[in-house]
Amino acid sequence: MPIPTIHHDDNGTMLQSKVAALWHFIQQYQDKVPELGSYAEPIQRTVEQNDLAALIDIYHCVYPLVEHQIWHGDTFDESLALYQAMFREQEALIQLTADTQRYQFILSIPVADRPQHVRSCLESIYQQCVTYNYGGSANGQFDKVQVVIAEDSRHPENIAQHIALAQEYAAKGLRVHHFGLQEQYALLQQIPDELRQQLGSILTTQPEHRFYLKGQAANRNLSYLKCLQLTEDNPRTLYYMVDSDQAFLVNRPTECGDKAVNALNYFYYVNHIFNTTETIMLTGKLVGDPPVSPSVMAVNFLDDVLAYLHRLAGMDAQHDCQFHQPPDAPTQDAAYHDMAKLFGFKQPVKTYPYRCPLPRPHSNLACLDGFAAKLNAFFFGEHLTRKTTFQFHTNFTELTPARTIYPGNYIVNYDGLKYIIPFGDLRLRMSGPTAGRLIQAEIKQRFASANLPMLHTRHLQGDTETEFRPGVEQEDDSVNLSDEFERQFFGDLMLFSVAKITGQDDFRGEFHQDVVSKTLDEIEQQLLALYEDNHQSVLQRNARLRQLINDDQHWWHKHPQAAPALHNIQRFMQNIDRNFGKDSAAYQQILNPQHRGNRKQQIIQALQDYRQTRNAWDQLFPSV
Repeated sequence: MPIPTIHHDDNGTMLQSKVAALWHFIQQYQDKVPELGSYAEPIQRTVEQNDLAALIDIYHCVYPLVEHQIWHGDTFDESLALYQAMFREQEALIQLTADTQRYQFILSIPVADRPQHVRSCLESIYQQCVTYNYGGSANGQFDKVQVVIAEDSRHPENIAQHIALAQEYAAKGLRVHHFGLQEQYALLQQIPDELRQQLGSILTTQPEHRFYLKGQAANRNLSYLKCLQLTEDNPRTLYYMVDSDQAFLVNRPTECGDKAVNALNYFYYVNHIFNTTETIMLTGKLVGDPPVSPSVMAVNFLDDVLAYLHRLAGMDAQHDCQFHQPPDAPTQDAAYHDMAKLFGFKQPVKTYPYRCPLPRPHSNLACLDGFAAKLNAFFFGEHLTRKTTFQFHTNFTELTPARTIYPGNYIVNYDGLKYIIPFGDLRLRMSGPTAGRLIQAEIKQRFASANLPMLHTRHLQGDTETEFRPGVEQEDDSVNLSDEFERQFFGDLMLFSVAKITGQDDFRGEFHQDVVSKTLDEIEQQLLALYEDNHQSVLQRNARLRQLINDDQHWWHKHPQAAPALHNIQRFMQNIDRNFGKDSAAYQQILNPQHRGNRKQQIIQALQDYRQTRNAWDQLFPSV
């Protein structure tokens, strides 16, 4: 059967747009996906009738069938290439119509001293535009996508690299704006004095000469001001918040670890969701490295390390590597979190196996060397055994109620700009889940989540030293998590207190001091007990690891080539002791009643001020 051709007459000009990819997929896969056959006749009819709208809609109906074949079939690469070509075909058809329903996207990327991550993130955005061509292009630029790099770096050389990257990708056709520190400060000063003072907790009060490292929440909120400046059509603009260590990719498990693939057309599906639902704020999860601090992953990570080394000890060092089996089952939600039950997740799986990412062939000894070389990346947020992999469900427009903002992956329309991530001045972790509870209580089902995750990569090319990570200090072989650990505990305290208060039937958006104080005291005791249990569990497991690795009967003591691996493992155990042992500075802070009292007073004041701060923020966004 020949490929249909569309003939569309526009002011006497004959335009042709072939549907080769769509037609080829149907012909190629209708035996495997019988439902495809039902679209052949409608395609022929709509082509003959020059019915562009109907043909465009057929693509949308076919995509879920293609996606199922991609993720559950046995021809991933071939199916994905056709899928991407189909979107480009559909986009060419859309360009022939007078479509007014396409949203403009303005992406905000807050960044502090991370040029490598910025490059990776920008490249993924650029590849999205090239591969799927959302909105088409005009005058050498992608028409409906632009990017703001919101600067928060301390070091001039990193700022210079960020500026150069903005210029490099602008030359490729991606509209990229570098939102520098001086411009940020100037925009902030344009807010009337009284209003600016009320917004200090969310937009920063740092002076002009030290207007850097303001924190991700403050920097992200400041970037809204630049996004507003760039907005030409308030009702038809969406604001996409992205972290620099994330990419518009998902990961696919293979025998040699996860492979990053450009398999989701984010802009197309987000546009569809906002066009067909009443969503104000949309968020998506992350895949790849866990989005939590290593301070709450040590127990399960040590379990997996012990399981790997016990298994390895019974193998021949020179035998072919035995750690390339594909995963038996997907990683469960929050499997990386020691206290996942607090979030309502179950963890029936005790340990997860290590999957060696080295190319074959190589020995078990080489596998150990590769494993140990990456072991200390744990302290910078990597988890070698419990990365979250992408799972396809039914389609990418299916929504579920949301209760957590993923700060590096959420989208709002103009009205949604009011729903910020507050309390930035407290510098606490768990800001996204805390803000999510507040937003959920306010806008209910209009705060939603879709299966449009982004790939989260803590650091690139195995180098933990070239990219700034707040809360982690390193000197030679020593890593100090004290700052991040402290912010995690009190972030948990704020989150679960807010969750309890907003979950009450009589909650009306106000935080009363007596209620907040009582709730904080209750949650504080629960968390102290949980953290102490985790503390003891870490110490017990690290002692078992030290006994296992130091047992001179194991083969790694008989092979001089294993010495670098043993050194890295010893360094890992020392850093576990330093950060989780009895002399840990973070634990001493958490156990200090005076310090906890000061932190609780900060939280009480912040919650009491929340409504007033939000009212001040809302004044920046007049109704459209």
